[in-house]
Amino acid sequence: MSTPIALPFDLSAGTVELTREICDEASVSGAEAHLVDRLVATLEGFDHLELIRHGNTLTARTNLGRAQRVIIAGHVDTVPINNNLPIRRELVDGIDHLIGRGTVDMKGGVAVQVALAAELTDPAVDITWMWYDNEEVSSDLNGLRLLAEARPDLFEGDFAILGEPTRAEIEGGCNGTVRIEVRTRGLRAHSARAWVGENAIHAAAPILEKLAAYQPAQIEVEGLVYREGLNAVGITGGIAGNVIPDECMVHINYRFAPNKSADEAIAHLTDLFGEWDITVVDRAEGARPGLDAPLAKRFLTALGVPALPKYGWTDVARFSALGIPAVNYGPGDPLRAHADDERVAVAEIEDCERGLRAWLSTSDLD
Repeated sequence: MSTPIALPFDLSAGTVELTREICDEASVSGAEAHLVDRLVATLEGFDHLELIRHGNTLTARTNLGRAQRVIIAGHVDTVPINNNLPIRRELVDGIDHLIGRGTVDMKGGVAVQVALAAELTDPAVDITWMWYDNEEVSSDLNGLRLLAEARPDLFEGDFAILGEPTRAEIEGGCNGTVRIEVRTRGLRAHSARAWVGENAIHAAAPILEKLAAYQPAQIEVEGLVYREGLNAVGITGGIAGNVIPDECMVHINYRFAPNKSADEAIAHLTDLFGEWDITVVDRAEGARPGLDAPLAKRFLTALGVPALPKYGWTDVARFSALGIPAVNYGPGDPLRAHADDERVAVAEIEDCERGLRAWLSTSDLD
């Protein structure tokens, strides 16, 4: 079976149509190769861009000798499709929208970035554009992480922008996340003679009571208030309909403000659930807002939009860990991400395009 020819995207049609085209090129996590092939075909003729491909992560950068460099990144994968491709353009509550998988998370942002990468031949700062794969799945597959390990030189920069959906506002930093499994133990017995056993599912009741009664904190970090969350996200137990279970596991997710480390978050969970068996199954550091960096301040001033906290974890944390201040900025309401009726307002795509173009062209950045 022959490999489909990678045709370039039509940049002359504008970012809204480009969003539609990029979304219609399905790229569920692990199947991004052809979309990245098309991005290469789209940008390889532009002399001001140096293209570097690592797996299915594409970097395009200018090398103009500017005093400062900005990294602008976005992931090209989506969660699975559920009868929501091809993209539709419709009015929703009187507002023009693109509807379908990837419009919010985050191909609207990618389309803006690709269009500007081609257009901005003489920006005020050097720009490193990054489009990476496997963001929606396990961290060990994340293309940005793998690129940072293989080519740390590409991550030299003074400021980073991640095109995650923010309703065309600026969201600084992000919460961290820890997931744990909490287990209760019992003794198996026939359910007709339950009194000779110990029911591990019943023993999990105090864990659920703690979770139900827990009041998540709201913590101010550098002027932004991050809302934490502590929730059961799964529970398993039992082996058969006539057996008293000897084990139950409650899967818990803690979203913690970036004023604390993952180790401190785990210590907090240990204080809460330490009387039971705990296994840490996932951890990711948060990121402080990064809004005190000079380029970040100019970005806020130039766009004139609110600065808000990012409640979910995003790859700004990877930039933060490398010492690069980073913010989230892109079209789309994050509450619509992954939804079957995922949709982005056309005006937000256009706002982000105008905002980034104007800021990257401002003479006082360099």
